[in-house]
Parts: sequence; C-alpha cells; structure tokens
Amino acid sequence: MKRRLLDIYDALLLDLDGTVYRGNEAVPGAAEAVKAARENGTAVRFVTNNASRSPEDVAEHLTDMGIPAKPIEVSTSAQAAGTVLKDRLRAGAEVLVVGTRSLADIVEAAGLTPVDEFSETVSGVVQGLSKDVGWRDLAEAALAIRNGALWVACNMDATLPTERGELPGNGALVAALRAATSQEPVVAGKPARPLMDEAINSAGARNPLVVGDRLDTDIAGAVTAEVDALLVLSGVTTAAELLAAPAWLRPRYVAADIGSVRTPPAELEIAPQRGWEVERTSELAVSVRAAGSGHRGDEFALLRALCAVHRPIDGGDVFVRAEDDTTRDALRALGIAKTAVP
Repeated sequence: MKRRLLDIYDALLLDLDGTVYRGNEAVPGAAEAVKAARENGTAVRFVTNNASRSPEDVAEHLTDMGIPAKPIEVSTSAQAAGTVLKDRLRAGAEVLVVGTRSLADIVEAAGLTPVDEFSETVSGVVQGLSKDVGWRDLAEAALAIRNGALWVACNMDATLPTERGELPGNGALVAALRAATSQEPVVAGKPARPLMDEAINSAGARNPLVVGDRLDTDIAGAVTAEVDALLVLSGVTTAAELLAAPAWLRPRYVAADIGSVRTPPAELEIAPQRGWEVERTSELAVSVRAAGSGHRGDEFALLRALCAVHRPIDGGDVFVRAEDDTTRDALRALGIAKTAVP
C-alpha cells in the first residue's frame, strides 16, 4: 500500500472556512479525511483565523456537521491575540474589545480586563470579527489607538467564505481603523507566527502539514512557520491566482479538497506530471498538450505541471497556449482563460 500524505506528517493543521467547511456545510470528504488522520495516529488541529467563535463553539459546530472535535483541538486567532496581549501588557490591564463575547472571555482568561468604551486607562485594543460591530465600536477603538493603546488584530482576512459567497472579514474592518488612525496593528493570526506556533505546540508536532484554501493566510503562514503546505481549491484561492503567485508563496502540494490527504504525496506535489507536456515558449507564455493515449484530462495534474514550469520570482500572469481539445477542456475546468499568446 502506498504511503498517503497524512502518513508522512505527524500533525495536520487544518484551516476551517473554505477548507473543512463553508458556512454550515462541510466540504465533501472532510469528515472522512479527519477520521483517517485520527485512525492513523496523526494529530489534528483546527486552526482558524475566525475570531468570532470560542474553541467550544467551533468544536460543537464541527461535531454537528459530522466531524467530531474537541475544544482542545481548536486553535483560534482570538486565542493567539490573547497570548500576545498577555505577553505585552501588565496583569489586569484594560483592553477595549472590538468583537464577540467569546473574544472578551479570552481577554479575561489572559488575566486582563475587557472593556467596551475608551478611557485614559485603556492599555490595549483587540479586534476580531463580529457581525454586530458598528460605527460606535470602531469609534471607541480609534480613540484608544490614537491615545497609544496596543492594537492587536486577530487576523487580516479581507473576506470570509460562506455558503452565500465571500462576505466582509475582519481585515475589512481593520482597514477602517487603519484609515482612521494611520496606525498598524500587531497581527496574531495567519500568516503571522503567534497562531501557527500555538497550534504546532498544542499538537506537539515536529513535522506538521498546513492545509488551507488561502495563499495570503494559510500558505503564507506555513512559509512563515517554515513547514510544508497543501493548498486546496475548495475556498478562496483560484487556480489562476495560484499560477500567478510568486515562487516563495507556492505550497508544496495542491489538490481539489481536503480529501486528498489520503492520496500519495507524489500525486499532489507541484512538479512535472505524466500526461501533460508543458513547454515554456517565452518569459510570459507556455504551451501545453495532453500526452499519451487514453488521457483522462486531470486538470489538477495540469495545474501542478503549469506551476512547476511557471515560477515567477515576484508573481505574474502567464499566457497558456492549449495545443489540443483535452488541454482546452482542462484549462476551462480550472478557470484559466488566458489561452492565447498576446
């Protein structure tokens, strides 16, 4: 039996939104992938930038979707933000909370005092996603930040994937305060190290694998933490965006969804692929043809082959010339439309 991807890593650090689930719907194959990891003795940690729910709520949400989880297996950006605040402020210091009740509870558990209005005694501001945040909350935070309070953002996710589509995330609200204060927050969540380090330490992992759907958070977070990553195309990042990404932001593996952790790693790695011939014809163009008879037209294998050839240092689009109908169909399935050299 061939070794699976989950067999060569001692922990899976799984993003949630767009990777394990979308809103209230589990991604197909997610439950089976998590079950396989546990049966294999591979540690599982659900690592999320979403700061609106407590670990208990996240675990309950996962369990309700058929993915049994315990609070101890959940690492959130809110927890990481609490650790940052605890490390930088004196015990009992007042922290203005822009977020949910669960974020305030984490601040309190860190030995600090959560408040919701500005005063001269406020030493910190912590900002996490809440669907109830309004102008008043941002105004109080702006006053505190302008007064010199330590500003910690749980994450900088501009959008939040849901079953209805992408909605404004915490990063969109952080941007409002940046515009109002001309200040920059300390970031706790991915791609910054605090959340990644907390998850790795919690799992006791020496060789973890990050699995996520976003280049700018999950994959960049893996790069920051110097660990391998699997990008899944079940959430935010598209095939075209991956192909245009700079070489340093490329994951080691790419696949359709989280179910691929049960696949041999050689079949998922960004590298030349059997069945696809990719040739660079200029700095900005490649030609592709399906090779061999009975070709299945695996579009994800094509994407891996394209990424292996096109590795721009600073990022940038490439024009792909399809030499046959099989290739054109695969590119269309990937949503890669640049199929003619300008």
